[in-house]
Amino acid sequence: MPRRRSYDQYCAAARALDAVGDRWTLLIVRELLAGPRRYTDLHADLPGVSTDVLASRLRDMERDELATRRKLPPPAAAFVYELTERGRGLLPVLTALAAWGAPALDERRPTDAVRAHWFALPLLPVLDGLVKASEKGELEECVVEVRLDEGVFHVRLGPDEPVYGDGPADAPDTRLVLDADTCRAVSGGALAVGDGVREGRIEVSGEGALARALRGE
Repeated sequence: MPRRRSYDQYCAAARALDAVGDRWTLLIVRELLAGPRRYTDLHADLPGVSTDVLASRLRDMERDELATRRKLPPPAAAFVYELTERGRGLLPVLTALAAWGAPALDERRPTDAVRAHWFALPLLPVLDGLVKASEKGELEECVVEVRLDEGVFHVRLGPDEPVYGDGPADAPDTRLVLDADTCRAVSGGALAVGDGVREGRIEVSGEGALARALRGE
């Protein structure tokens, strides 16, 4: 493949932007952090991206060893894209970027698309902190399912780096039901999860330590 444009600067930040600074690249990473995705699924969850641009960005990501493409075994027989270890290393970058951009979500524009799992990134540090604070500070592996009007996603927290996925979890330890505005308030630090539970803005179910702690048991 031809060499992509570069800042040609001997700087770690510039080198990083050489790889992920193009429009759409980091949002593709956001989607692939939820697990392997087919091209059609990526296109559906990236409203506004053209097929040509998406294909080009995926080729760039393969070349830069951020993502790989593989064929699923029968009966699926479909190709999926997934992040490499280097690509997954962008999770804290996306989490920090989401925290920085959270204040800009004060008003939802009429043209804004929304997917439930887009709320996972800013919510991850909050849930991770709650899990680490539960059980007298002992780190507990925990699967939290989050239900919004816009859809469902889940996060897996524990000794390893937290990850998230689109859709419901198989057997969540804790389930949270809330609306998008409450989720945004929690993610941005304007509302503590415990306060949201006490005020009736967050419904908690499940038998995990986190669920019991949030219910005050």
